[in-house]
Amino acid sequence: MSDTRAGWSNSDRALAAGKLMLAWVALLWLLEVVDVATGHALDGFGVTPRDPSELVDVVPSSFIHFGFAHLAANTVPLLVLGFLAALAGLRRFLLVCALIIVVDGLGVWLIAPAQTNTAGASGVIFGLFGFLLVSGFVERRPWGVLAGVLIAAVWGGSILAGLAPTQTGVSWQGHLLGLLAGVAAAFVFRRGPTAPAALTR
Repeated sequence: MSDTRAGWSNSDRALAAGKLMLAWVALLWLLEVVDVATGHALDGFGVTPRDPSELVDVVPSSFIHFGFAHLAANTVPLLVLGFLAALAGLRRFLLVCALIIVVDGLGVWLIAPAQTNTAGASGVIFGLFGFLLVSGFVERRPWGVLAGVLIAAVWGGSILAGLAPTQTGVSWQGHLLGLLAGVAAAFVFRRGPTAPAALTR
């Protein structure tokens, strides 16, 4: 089956989505190697709240992690959720991610506890989860609805756990803001419902 609107087959889309997410994750691991090699010099790109000079770190903070364990925990969900979201088109996927990163970063800057430094891709992960969870319903696409249900079944428990404000060392604010940004992105970047196929008899 091919997508004649874009001129790409499903396999083309899957290949492009896979390459993009592998490159994204490879970049994150490369940055963490540099961070460790420089004595964690990149940790300063995390967001410290309500400091005007920290606004420049709103975007970079999503690409920095506090150690390999932190990055490893984010790698698989980012790969899977990012791949699924990118299947619908790379341009829209990049716009969705940009909205999530900016909204999440600004939100953390505004409401995170004082004297904290927040970084990591989990805000993007929670955002992609929210986007995939509701976009099928928003766009009235049966396969999107099914994907949202399956994603909720697989990742829902860990997502809910990540929103608990009782966890220490975890930015539940960043998780919640990312989730809300992803839901908003599903509305902002929604596509029209799929038109019925024309059949002859």
